[in-house]
Amino acid sequence: MKNQSVKNNIDWISVFIYISLVTLGWLNIYSSSLLSTDGTYQKQFIFICCTIPLIFVVLFVDGKFYEKYASIIFGVSLLSLAGLFLFGKTIAGQRCWYAIGSFTLQPSEFAKAATSLALAKYLSDTQINLKETNRQIQALAIMLLPVMLILPQPDPGSALIYSVFILVLYREGLPSWYVWTAFITIALFVLTLVLEPYVVIGISFIVLAIIYFKGRVVDRNIIQSGILLLLIAGFVFSVDYVFDNVFKQHHRDRFNILLGKTVDMKGIGYNTNQSEIAIGSGGWIGKGFLEGTQTKGGFVPEQHTDYIFTTVGEEWGFAGSLVVILLFVSLLLRIIYLAERQKTKFSRVYGYCVAGILFIHFFVNIAMVIGIFPTIGVPLPFFSYGGSGLWGFTILLFIFLKMDANKVNEW
Repeated sequence: MKNQSVKNNIDWISVFIYISLVTLGWLNIYSSSLLSTDGTYQKQFIFICCTIPLIFVVLFVDGKFYEKYASIIFGVSLLSLAGLFLFGKTIAGQRCWYAIGSFTLQPSEFAKAATSLALAKYLSDTQINLKETNRQIQALAIMLLPVMLILPQPDPGSALIYSVFILVLYREGLPSWYVWTAFITIALFVLTLVLEPYVVIGISFIVLAIIYFKGRVVDRNIIQSGILLLLIAGFVFSVDYVFDNVFKQHHRDRFNILLGKTVDMKGIGYNTNQSEIAIGSGGWIGKGFLEGTQTKGGFVPEQHTDYIFTTVGEEWGFAGSLVVILLFVSLLLRIIYLAERQKTKFSRVYGYCVAGILFIHFFVNIAMVIGIFPTIGVPLPFFSYGGSGLWGFTILLFIFLKMDANKVNEW
């Protein structure tokens, strides 16, 4: 059976959700920047118009092109990230953009799709078995290479996004202890910032003792348990050093505010505090489009970018916020559904990469805006202002929709 055209086979449900999110995003950018004089909403409208030919180009290219040239695309992406150290433009202390006149381009937004293609290409090899240590190292290297180039810019928000590939690797056979180790490490880190190190080690000892005595006889190994406790103790005692000497001051401030150790409503905590006020003032149905007092007054800095969801909360209320969240969840579930029905491993893995990247952006951004995650500069897909972000997410999604549209040719 041959497909007759991309038009007939593309998943229109995903396209409809995409158009809905982009449209709602622009309406909220319009509202949040209406009184500004820099033409923010006009520029975003131009960026949106540019996605139309971009989508046609992505859909016009044969689906197998992305698999065949995945490694080259990834290599070019790495070069574009490395080139920032020589030719990049520094904005707000970050060297993340190429400047062409008044226009700027952020290569890290496109590197997400390139890394997804490279990872899918590597994992689609029939000889790959993620139970083997050397294969695990190679897969993790693909994930970490762009991170190593993004972190020094410095752009920790973009670097964080690549951690989601661990879940993709887990889906494809990576041992579960990698995932558990990541979660436990994060939990120990946060607990150590809140409690004294000896308390955290005591809690860890009790948990390990319960696991040891409740486990099966064959699983009981006091030497392994002792080594694990020593590793935990070493990590816990290193947290303060890392926090004080590796983290930058503004990162420390944001963690301290999040954990309730510092109250700074006029300084580093101003954005989050104003965001919470704006969202809370929206109530159930919001104040109405263009009627947000916090939005009109410009009380929330960067509201048209990372804090765009505050406009949704204030002007559209709980009901409008729920609609936006349901649209994102629907898109994520749709992508996962499409990924599972792919006929090639390459397409399936790439689909899961797309879902993972959109999920972590969506989750971290909203968690950041409502004050349950530190402010680290992660935009809301299809909503936040910016051409690079919008185009990067569009390319990421429509490459997968092209693969899905071509799946009927892969018998």
